[in-house]
Parts: sequence; C-alpha cells; structure tokens
Amino acid sequence: MGMNSQRPDVSDEEIGMRTFQIRKAQAVERASERLRKGLGSEWSKFTGPEIEAIGYVLGELWAYIAHSEWEDLRFSTLSITDVRRILNFARELVNHKRNSVDVLRDVHTLIVEKG
Repeated sequence: MGMNSQRPDVSDEEIGMRTFQIRKAQAVERASERLRKGLGSEWSKFTGPEIEAIGYVLGELWAYIAHSEWEDLRFSTLSITDVRRILNFARELVNHKRNSVDVLRDVHTLIVEKG
C-alpha cells in the first residue's frame, strides 16, 4: 500500500471534518494556555467541568469568527471576572437560552474589549 493509495472508507468530507476538529482543538488549547498564564494561581479556582465549558465556548468562537479576528484576540489579558462571564455565556449556549450567534458575538466583544 503506497502513501497515495485511495482509502475508499474515508471520504474527503470526513477528512475535512477531522482536519477542522483538529485545528479547532489546537486553537482552543493555545487560547486556554494563554488564559491560564494570564490568570496565574486564580486559574485553579475553576473546576474541571468549568474548564471544559470554557474550552467549548472558545471552540465555538473559533469556528464562528474569521481566522484573522481569532489571531487578534488577547486571551492573556482576561481577568477571572471576564472568564466567569464567559462561563455564563457557556451556560446560555448549552441551554439554548439565546441565539448562539448572539451569544458568540457577546463573547467576542468581551474578549476584544479586554485586548
């Protein structure tokens, strides 16, 4: 089996989705790392599920905004209060309290204003 052999079990669409998911996960990981560094010891006040929820929102935001806009976000400047607000936005997303685009716009605005 050469490297270029077609894999009939995997469609281009699936490969595209996997690539998207990997890129999203990497972006979230980098953003979370910056958040963690910015918050220092305060980061430890967040529980595992809260950290997962923060990651979820960041992933949705990454998928929603333009690549150039994402690159401009300064996650390291966010305070613990800002991150708690992001957690509230996470609850709104998960509970479908508001239109998800409106919620993500609010998250984006919050982070941009802190940069």
